[in-house]
Amino acid sequence: MHKKRTLKQAGVLLMTAALFAGVVFSQSDTKGTLLPATAEPATATKQPAPQGAIYKVNTEKKIVALTFDISWGEKAPGPILDILEQKGVKKSTFFLSGPWTTTHPEIAKRIKSLGYEIGNHGNKHDDFPKYPNEWIQEQVTKSEQSIFDATGVKTNLIRTPNGAFDKRVIAKLNAMGYTVVQWTTDSRDWMRPGADKIVERVVTKAVPGDIILMHASDSALQTIDALPRIIDGLKAKGYEFLTVSELLANANVTSKAE
Repeated sequence: MHKKRTLKQAGVLLMTAALFAGVVFSQSDTKGTLLPATAEPATATKQPAPQGAIYKVNTEKKIVALTFDISWGEKAPGPILDILEQKGVKKSTFFLSGPWTTTHPEIAKRIKSLGYEIGNHGNKHDDFPKYPNEWIQEQVTKSEQSIFDATGVKTNLIRTPNGAFDKRVIAKLNAMGYTVVQWTTDSRDWMRPGADKIVERVVTKAVPGDIILMHASDSALQTIDALPRIIDGLKAKGYEFLTVSELLANANVTSKAE
């Protein structure tokens, strides 16, 4: 009898241990890596999007973010990516529109494969303040899905079409989890003033912590000629190129809501 009782107790202990192991494994991720017992849900540690529209960061470090908007065309993006690669610029941020991404998925994939950051540039290229919040939600969600389908990137940075926004638009986009990115130095490359003027404007106006606006759409083909000299000029001044997200992580943010 004593022997039977001992075997029964051992069986109970084994079952208890097995159940305990099952509970622990149920808290693991899909790769079987055990999570800490005190781990908080992912939503509890998610950082809120910076509020307002971000124009630059306050820093004395010679760091800037080259940013490129793309909403149409296929003549400019390839050469611009070639130049960045040839010049050893491994960090920059591209804001892609939904329709362009859908029709040019291979270029979008190349941007991703080269390690550049991808942001959202909306769907219909129209001023957000003209429309209600429901329209903004729909448009941003559409472009977000197009970008994700092509690149696997879930965007959390947005540059509104034409840079248009107001307090309501900013509040809506922030509530959607987006950081709204503007700029301090505008290359005005879309105005086609000539490569020399584009270079002069960017290189002379850029300051530490700057977000520099350029375009990789076919409306700004002069950017192809200007970009190598812009990169060389900024490097000669001691500037380092970061993505927008890296720039935001490096210093205090200068933002504004209008």
